[in-house]
Amino acid sequence: MSHNVTVIVGAGGMGETIARRIGAGTKLVVADFNDELLSRLQTELAGDGFDVTTQKVDVSSRESVAALADAAAALGPVTTVIHTAGLSPTQAPTPAILAVDLLGVAISLEEFARVIAPGGAGVVIASMAGTMAAGRFPAEMETALALTPTDQLLALPFLAEGAVPNPGIAYSIAKRANQLRVQTASVAWGERGARINSISPGVISTPMGQLELASESGANMRAMVDASATGRLGTPSDIAAAAEFLVSPNASFVTGTDLLVDGGVVAAVRAGKVNPEG
Repeated sequence: MSHNVTVIVGAGGMGETIARRIGAGTKLVVADFNDELLSRLQTELAGDGFDVTTQKVDVSSRESVAALADAAAALGPVTTVIHTAGLSPTQAPTPAILAVDLLGVAISLEEFARVIAPGGAGVVIASMAGTMAAGRFPAEMETALALTPTDQLLALPFLAEGAVPNPGIAYSIAKRANQLRVQTASVAWGERGARINSISPGVISTPMGQLELASESGANMRAMVDASATGRLGTPSDIAAAAEFLVSPNASFVTGTDLLVDGGVVAAVRAGKVNPEG
């Protein structure tokens, strides 16, 4: 029997939770740059009954992502792709954030568009940082982020060395680009009979999220959470539930869009309840 293939790119807190939520009954492929993390997940997921294989991937390398896409397609029809891989401003400098969060997503959108099966669906994890950046960048910058050929992205003048002030701005640019490029990629995915959307999480209690909360910007992040309608941090399960919906038949008329899952933080900012700049 040929089973459908589910690919999870990025095996951190969100990636593992999503894998466990939607991966049962499929051939599950989990990819990450961290060998130790992959080894642990291979053992634990297999022990829990998942039909899982792991593969190391560098999302900033087209060759590496192409190899992952081809390996997944060799296992059966690739019906689900979830891209969670990313770096936060506290984890990496500007060049690494642009390479992983911006270029890495653009490459994955193209390489998995080659292999996604008819009826398949994908989700890219963006961020509410991209939502809050919407309208702050010039229109021509957003157009360039959406339409520039992937292999030329990092050569854009406004992304040149020294042009991006700090990793936080780089992160906002990358996550806004994720939202825009998902819109654009939905055309190519649609030609395959497949769908692609993004999710923009708020402050989520993952190891990455906890690092951000412990950083210099942590107090401001907590203030935004406190001002939100839900008044709480998000959980990986909140994002997994949204991803499960977007790749399910219940979302068959949803593609090329972004789902904001932030507990109401952006709404609180726009209502003037809190200043995102602190």
